[in-house]
Amino acid sequence: MSQHDGFHRLPGLRVTVDRIAYSPHLSGPPEQPHCFVYYISIHNDSDIAVTIKGRKWVVKDDDGGILVLEGDGVVGQTPTIEPGSKFSYQSRHLLKTPAGEAEGSYIGLDALGRRIVVRIPLFRMNAPHETKGGAQWA
Repeated sequence: MSQHDGFHRLPGLRVTVDRIAYSPHLSGPPEQPHCFVYYISIHNDSDIAVTIKGRKWVVKDDDGGILVLEGDGVVGQTPTIEPGSKFSYQSRHLLKTPAGEAEGSYIGLDALGRRIVVRIPLFRMNAPHETKGGAQWA
């Protein structure tokens, strides 16, 4: 286990971004009209249980706007992920522009009380644009 800023990176604990969907039908504030639903899994391929206690996101739109989001748990939960298991969920990001990117990390504790961190890999969000032949992904 390697240490980083008082947190440990646990070998076998990893995050996958399983799917990203542009969802214009979901409402947001007028200044953030572009909604992207993302599906994520936190995989625990280590030999110790892990409880996710919080998250931090850095969301950037293509106009240079940056939003940092921090909070407790994951979608209102503090899941404990047993060895060989995963926790999957969906949530959303709202953007001012039709494209942007997001990345971040989850923090938590392993079963021995050690503080852990696992990275959320960078992913792009691109709204489809209209062409003569119908909607295409940007």
